[in-house]
Amino acid sequence: MDPNPTPISAVLSHETSALHRTDKPPSRLEEVPLEVLRQRESKWLDMLNNWDKWMAKKHKKIRLRCQKGIPPSLRGRAWQYLSGGKVKLQQNPGKFDELDMSPGDPKWLDVIERDLHRQFPFHEMFVSRGGHGQQDLFRVLKAYTLYRPEEGYCQAQAPIAAVLLMHMPAEQAFWCLVQICEKYLPGYYSEKLEAIQLDGEILFSLLQKVSPVAHKHLSRQKIDPLLYMTEWFMCAFARTLPWSSVLRVWDMFFCEGVKIIFRVGLVLLKHALGSPEKLKACQGQYETIERLRSLSPKIMQEAFLVQEVVELPVTERQIEREHLIQLRRWQETRGELQSCSPPRLHGAKAILEAEPGPRPTLQPSPSIRLPLDAPLPGSKGKPKPSKQIQKEQKEQQKQAKGYLDKPPTPNQTKMASAAGDACPPQDVAPKDPVHQDPAPQDSAPQDSAHHHSRESLTSQESEDTYL
Repeated sequence: MDPNPTPISAVLSHETSALHRTDKPPSRLEEVPLEVLRQRESKWLDMLNNWDKWMAKKHKKIRLRCQKGIPPSLRGRAWQYLSGGKVKLQQNPGKFDELDMSPGDPKWLDVIERDLHRQFPFHEMFVSRGGHGQQDLFRVLKAYTLYRPEEGYCQAQAPIAAVLLMHMPAEQAFWCLVQICEKYLPGYYSEKLEAIQLDGEILFSLLQKVSPVAHKHLSRQKIDPLLYMTEWFMCAFARTLPWSSVLRVWDMFFCEGVKIIFRVGLVLLKHALGSPEKLKACQGQYETIERLRSLSPKIMQEAFLVQEVVELPVTERQIEREHLIQLRRWQETRGELQSCSPPRLHGAKAILEAEPGPRPTLQPSPSIRLPLDAPLPGSKGKPKPSKQIQKEQKEQQKQAKGYLDKPPTPNQTKMASAAGDACPPQDVAPKDPVHQDPAPQDSAPQDSAHHHSRESLTSQESEDTYL
């Protein structure tokens, strides 16, 4: 990428007015009753403490709770789990510290330094030059240029990283930024901005079904989608919506993926340009673009916007199908894409399936150890030996028989006579070891009291027979 200001600078030229909007207090969040908020916190704590189980079996419930809004006290932690940033951190211990200690490329450091004071200048974290907020923002953005030197730095990454830093430490924010750039919005921040151009065409095509009036007006005015949607998509509406709406959109975005960004854009276009009355004041290109840059507060209000986004029937399948159509048109008119981006993953479930977290190995540690042929507690009589045990018993009997068939050596004869002198035989009739029962068929308590291993039993049989 060119270290000089990229074309995105012109698209984001009205950032000062947008920053004033994004610094509004989260009014809607304050209206949630305290008791309801505490209940939500308890539910989210249970989910986060059993995350893999919830994602595997109750993902729809997680999606519904993200649509209701993540509790502020747990939002940062939840974003890490949803995005896979926590797994990424566990897989790369010490990586951020290594990047943080590296000097970095000077051509990117100057550009990043110039952008620091532009990010949420009225927020307490970033209000002072050289403050801890700006320092952490510099560290995160510099680390990304080292982590992905082929991409470098794009100005639209700064507000993304700033929002993350408001909710988590620098290292966690870095890995969440990596997930956004590589999984949620791959190719958005590459040199040619080809991915964002493709998504602009996808948005415009979907608009024809959602709001034919708005689509016809923009077509007649010949307004390129990049003129109004670049900032929306690349900054994930962090510069556009009121702060409380930004948080609710990001809650759903981390859970469901880029389709939330498409839905928000379609809702804004529909309610800004979707009726003849609204188009009376938009007779030319300039008036239309100004309308989209100065949206009505009503359509950006948290409750209204979230409800419209949830109800809008735009799915991942529609987006991917339209992506293939637009990609073919791009290749026919412009040739192959110059930047090869990884495939886009639609939300937390797809990311978890693609990058499952490390699972601890289970070490068996039984508290009660029973012999293989011992009866289980509560069972009547002695259980039937398994096929494996029967096989082992037959092998031992064959070995014992083979041992008896061999003639004794002189040393064995001397040992036998010595053993006979030490232990005189009792008045018991000798038994044929081959036909001897492997174990007495007594009751279970007697077996457990006088239990011997199979190895000991075979040795005793051989010794008695030899004597």
